[in-house]
Amino acid sequence: MSDRVWRLCRGEEEVGKLSLEGVDMFWHDCRFEASSGWPALRPLFETSHAAWERQDTDAAVEADEAIYALELELVPEDGSEPITDFLLRINGDSARFRY
Repeated sequence: MSDRVWRLCRGEEEVGKLSLEGVDMFWHDCRFEASSGWPALRPLFETSHAAWERQDTDAAVEADEAIYALELELVPEDGSEPITDFLLRINGDSARFRY
């Protein structure tokens, strides 16, 4: 697709990198590469994924709100403005986000 890459950051700590693989309507589908900050956040994303899989909307929204409260940023490697208001899903080495 393209060479678009975002660093997923929590403050100064890098959580991972998202490399764009495609766009599906409003969602950006990416390959996810974990960094040092990922282990602390992985349980929240696993909880969100599991809740959506079992179609437990209340639990899924609660997990997504907990993730949003972390104030994560997607920092483009091309130097453009960081994305601060987005919805993010991570499952294994796959990620997708919309903003």
